[in-house]
Amino acid sequence: MPEPIQKQYRQAMNKIARAIDEAFNGKRKPGRKPTVGFILLTAEFGKVDGGRVNYISNGEREDMIAMMREYLARVEGRYSEPTDRPQ
Repeated sequence: MPEPIQKQYRQAMNKIARAIDEAFNGKRKPGRKPTVGFILLTAEFGKVDGGRVNYISNGEREDMIAMMREYLARVEGRYSEPTDRPQ
């Protein structure tokens, strides 16, 4: 599997990811886990098809994949909110 971030974007994406994480979750402290997850995707305009998408997040890979799947289902109209009505 190739690296998730191309070398020329690694430093900037790590800096942006730290800033986003801190904005949502505060300063990192030992033992404190983030409460808000995020994903940052970047790609060069005109080079997405057949090109490269760079990825960084603050969560576990499996959780972030589930988050992306839910988002895609929402924007594609395949997701409906669960109802919490007692039966």
